[in-house]
Amino acid sequence: MKKISKLLTSIAMTTMTISATGQTTAVAQTWKLDQAHSTIHFDADYLVISSVDGNFKKFDGTFASAEPDFSDMKTDVKVEVASINTENEMRDNHLKGDDFFNAEKFPFITFKSKSVKPLGKNTYIIVGDLTIRDVTKQVELPVTYNGTVKDPWGNTKAGFKANGKINRKDFNLKYNGMAAAGEAVVGDDINFKIDLVLIKQ
Repeated sequence: MKKISKLLTSIAMTTMTISATGQTTAVAQTWKLDQAHSTIHFDADYLVISSVDGNFKKFDGTFASAEPDFSDMKTDVKVEVASINTENEMRDNHLKGDDFFNAEKFPFITFKSKSVKPLGKNTYIIVGDLTIRDVTKQVELPVTYNGTVKDPWGNTKAGFKANGKINRKDFNLKYNGMAAAGEAVVGDDINFKIDLVLIKQ
């Protein structure tokens, strides 16, 4: 009887991992952010003739994928607005104010994925909802998966890069200062570059 019971249990467990099409259902792996090796950079035009760049110092998120190439990646990322840094305290305080992010009222920028479009050669478009201030818009985030390795301490790590552009005024970052000759002090388009390293849990 014990042998029969074990056999039935084994069959039941196997059945639970088989989809309706007869294929094995992969189990999603969870990953956490490697804070020390991940960055979010941005830059914007300044007076047409130059640009100003900066980064966010504090951000985190949850990541999961059942596929080894991350072609089904699910992400939920939160960025702390008050951690913005452009190496100039006066400018940073302006960015935290209501002309731009209003960090006091809207303390986080969030991105939550909805789907993934594989493009081949470990490149994807992650479609998701980006929320800045009180505005949420669907955006497409181009992502490159750079591979998975083990670090010297035995941790499995995966690397990703993303580059893109958004229009700040789409998200109510409304500052519209002009120079004497009419040039915009800050350009509308914000370029961003994201480097993420994830640690397998």
